[in-house]
Amino acid sequence: MRVSLGTLPAEPGRENEDYAAAAPGAAVLLDGAGVAGAETGCVHGVAWFSGTLGALLLRSITAHPARSLADCLADSIDQVRGMHDGTCDLTYRASPTSTVVAVRVVGRELQYLVLGDSSLLLAEHDGGAVVITDERLDEVGKRLRGPVDELPTGSPEHVVALAEYRDALTGLRNRPDGFWIAGPDSRAAEHALTGTVPLDALTSVTLLSDGATRLVDRFNLADWAQVLSVLGSPGPDELIRQVREAEAGDPHGRRWPRGKAQDDATVVHWVLS
Repeated sequence: MRVSLGTLPAEPGRENEDYAAAAPGAAVLLDGAGVAGAETGCVHGVAWFSGTLGALLLRSITAHPARSLADCLADSIDQVRGMHDGTCDLTYRASPTSTVVAVRVVGRELQYLVLGDSSLLLAEHDGGAVVITDERLDEVGKRLRGPVDELPTGSPEHVVALAEYRDALTGLRNRPDGFWIAGPDSRAAEHALTGTVPLDALTSVTLLSDGATRLVDRFNLADWAQVLSVLGSPGPDELIRQVREAEAGDPHGRRWPRGKAQDDATVVHWVLS
């Protein structure tokens, strides 16, 4: 098992709200979120939530290979809730949430789970690439974010529009007409994208937060084959460097409208053969 991991916070000195870890035959990546400009209702914070949930999930999926990834996630969410239910307001609209990507090898299959807008990139022996992303958050976002994309990123007007957009988005969290994300309610795990892939069909497995996929899905500066080439050599740090270079060339979001000029970016690249 050869795993390489790269991560950077959105800004130097800022807390990184992504979390990633690997164990023999398994890996997880989580991208934590609150509501910008709002208190989370949690005394621990977003990074604590994503890190604690991620560590518990990795332990669960490795300790209980017969249990489904969704059941392991539901149990882990319940455990985290129990750890801070008495100290934090988990009914508050800005209570911490997180995307989740988890993979595990059982026998000759790779099991996967994807919840939220982080991505799983599977490189196939025949040279193809399969990307699994939960697009429900993006679909909801496209309906709401028009006013945000019309304004320069970081401008006072953009900050106001972004806050209104995120407030509206939060109202659709973990609802059938909205999107699903890991938060206080373990029932969100039931709505994760799950499946299996024959291990022999794959050469590598890559978990990416949406801050690391921008080069492809927002900036259109690379395709997934090119991303895999970078990940093969020199590796995840170079992919993140290229994302940062593109972001620095468009700091006000004129070319690529976006909520954050830069975002936490994390990549776990697992080479199978």
